[in-house]
Parts: sequence; C-alpha cells; structure tokens
Amino acid sequence: MDSPHKLLDGPMDGLEADGRLRLPPNVTTVMAEDLRAGLVLAADHEAAIQIDASETVSIGQAALQLLIAARHEADRMKIPFAIENAQAPLVQRIEALGLAGMLGLTGKGDKIQ
Repeated sequence: MDSPHKLLDGPMDGLEADGRLRLPPNVTTVMAEDLRAGLVLAADHEAAIQIDASETVSIGQAALQLLIAARHEADRMKIPFAIENAQAPLVQRIEALGLAGMLGLTGKGDKIQ
C-alpha cells in the first residue's frame, strides 16, 4: 500500500524527463527522504536543478533544508537552480523564514529562480 506521505512512488515519479522535479501541494517532513532522492536524480541531469512548485502551498522545515542544500550543490556544480511557478503561499512562507535570498527568491508568486 502506498503511503499518502510519499513524494515519489518509484525512482522517477515526480521527476520529468527533462530532470524537472514536480513538488506536491504539501511537502511534509515525512517526505524529506523522497525529496532528497528526487533532488539527487534532478542533479544527475547536470544541466540544471529545476523544481516545479506550481501546486505547492506548504513546505516543512526538513524539505526547505534540502532545497537549500540542492541550491548549494547546484552552485558547486555550476549549474542553474530554479524553483519555478511558486504560488504566493509558498513564497510568503519562504520570505517569512528569511530564506528568500538563500533560495534566490526574486519576486512574489511567480518564480523563485
């Protein structure tokens, strides 16, 4: 039986063919291991780490820590990192926590790049 807390059901679920990782509406701490695996797979594409957050309205602390680590890894690998299509509730949470700069937040609601 599948857990309702899983981000990835299989090794490629949530990961698009171009390496873009699609986040669910609520990214909880319970999903952190799946998110980590998805970010590793996204980084393996070596062109960019792209995260589609178009459905995401809430995110837990562990998931945010993983996104920050992914940003640092992208910088180390000298590849682009982008969280795309972020909705206002997610952007506001990231800004409220003071993490907008660390994640390259450039504006409210549309895109973290």
